[in-house]
Amino acid sequence: MENAEAKILIIEDDVALVKMYETKLTLEGFKVDKALDGEEAIRKLGLNDYDLVLLDLMLPKINGFDVLLQLRTSSWPAAKKPVIVLSNLGDVSDISKSRELGCTDYLIKANTTPNQVVEKVEHYLKK
Repeated sequence: MENAEAKILIIEDDVALVKMYETKLTLEGFKVDKALDGEEAIRKLGLNDYDLVLLDLMLPKINGFDVLLQLRTSSWPAAKKPVIVLSNLGDVSDISKSRELGCTDYLIKANTTPNQVVEKVEHYLKK
């Protein structure tokens, strides 16, 4: 899949991080949409077909675990698409829970550069 054809949803409440990832992914040719809380994320996931989702776990209104559960148990277009959790929660139980709920990969923000995020996105979109 060409980057210009791929649509990514960034679900993140930190506006500065959203802007950074949005800029980086847009420069790489991706179409980027964003949701700043769990309710907005669920609304957008129910209406749009995304090729990949970047998901923070600590979100206002509805947390990322619940967003992931709702996505994976839905009939929404993006239900089977890759979800990369991008969180600062690094506890083994948080990582395990995310994997059990169906995340494709788990990245810890503090240990991951924007370039590494783009590499992961490209990797999963090529599969």
